[in-house]
Amino acid sequence: MLTGKLITFEGPDGAGKTSALNAIVAKIAPRLGDQLVVTREPGGNQISEAIRRIILDRQNTAMDDRTEALLYAAARRQHIVQKIQPALAQGKLVLCDRYIDSSIAYQGAGRGIGEQAVYDMNQFATEGLNPDLTLYFDVAAEVGLKRIQTHRQNEINRLDVEALSFHHRVQAAYLRLLAAYPERIKRLDASQPLDQVVAQAIAVMTTQLPQYFATEGKSNE
Repeated sequence: MLTGKLITFEGPDGAGKTSALNAIVAKIAPRLGDQLVVTREPGGNQISEAIRRIILDRQNTAMDDRTEALLYAAARRQHIVQKIQPALAQGKLVLCDRYIDSSIAYQGAGRGIGEQAVYDMNQFATEGLNPDLTLYFDVAAEVGLKRIQTHRQNEINRLDVEALSFHHRVQAAYLRLLAAYPERIKRLDASQPLDQVVAQAIAVMTTQLPQYFATEGKSNE
């Protein structure tokens, strides 16, 4: 019986979701203590981190699009079994930087494999484990890519250097997911200053999962 909750952080490249996640964790970790688990995809354990390095390596230009999608799903499966499910079974709150929606947007739409095909593949990988809440950090592709060029020169990966049209397809897919799952996915305006984005995110989490955040709202905004 999984009694914990899973919140995923999603958005196009350069949206600032990881920076927002780190700032949110700094605010809520003192209160939640070991009831809080923070992780990322692909990654979160030794096997999945090894797969991550293969996927994002800029030297792997020959990687087939379906191979890429399968590697993401494989990393996700190991991550769920080894880290996410055990935490949820202990009633913990799991914050995850990217999850299934990223695969649907990047591989399904960005690579053109098909959003439904990638969704189906990941239903097999996850056995239907969906987030309780998804925070979608929305920013124009042009803005996100400019941020990457300005602030992340040492961390640019194989997906960051795709053509602008690729990133437009990714963002369009995210907006379709937002329209399809409005109860789960909540949009945040990631073009705002970071502190405003963080405050908005905490407000959404407080409303959606008050059992974890009810006492956080006023003091952290």
